[in-house]
Amino acid sequence: MDILETAAYDRRQRRNMSCALLFSLLPFFLSTAVYFYLWTPDSPASIMSAGVKSAPTLLLAAAVLSWNGGQSVLGVVGGLLFSAVGDCCLVWPELFLHGMGAFAVAHLLYSLTFLSSRYVAYSSSSSSWIRFLYLILFMVGGGVYIYIYPFLQKAPNSDILLPAVGVYIVLISLMGALAIRTRHAATLLGSLSFMVSDLSLALQVFKVTDPIKHGHAIVMVTYYLAQLLIAVGDVKAVEKEDFAKWKRS
Repeated sequence: MDILETAAYDRRQRRNMSCALLFSLLPFFLSTAVYFYLWTPDSPASIMSAGVKSAPTLLLAAAVLSWNGGQSVLGVVGGLLFSAVGDCCLVWPELFLHGMGAFAVAHLLYSLTFLSSRYVAYSSSSSSWIRFLYLILFMVGGGVYIYIYPFLQKAPNSDILLPAVGVYIVLISLMGALAIRTRHAATLLGSLSFMVSDLSLALQVFKVTDPIKHGHAIVMVTYYLAQLLIAVGDVKAVEKEDFAKWKRS
């Protein structure tokens, strides 16, 4: 009977925490809806548009901070804050490199977070498959770089852009590989969605393809989805760790 009561209590606690998490994410969903409502293809670059674009990411950072506390500042919260800086920079095309640098720092912070103890590493029995997935991921990243290389060479600032894009691809591939290591579905899907968003953006910015219909919407939907999943994955990882400690006590 005690075991059944404990299991029922555990389920109620998890359900209550999930409802509370969803409630804390409502500002993010509302701000995302506002962004897509206000954005138009001919929207001029301005402080207002930068603020509206970065608001969902900042609100996600606030939600994660409220759940995980100050320890997350050097982790997912820090990554979200640098992503918000990148969001603002990309509003102005001349600040593209600055934005890419901010997102590179975000990927580095995400990667360090995924290495933390609260994310369970893979077992030895599955290590060969995980390494194989790592290899595939980095090969895809290398293939993307080779594919867009001729277009990067045509850019006015190609001397800076060529190595910068190469380093960025390594960092986002590393982030994706470490997301696989966590075995958290939300974290993994978030990292993959981030890669899809960045690939879509690169194809358009570097004029690799003809203008894509609804191209901006594809970039931003996958981007906001990526940040949401990474944030939720981090909250769930801390929640699971705290819950395990509570169970042991």
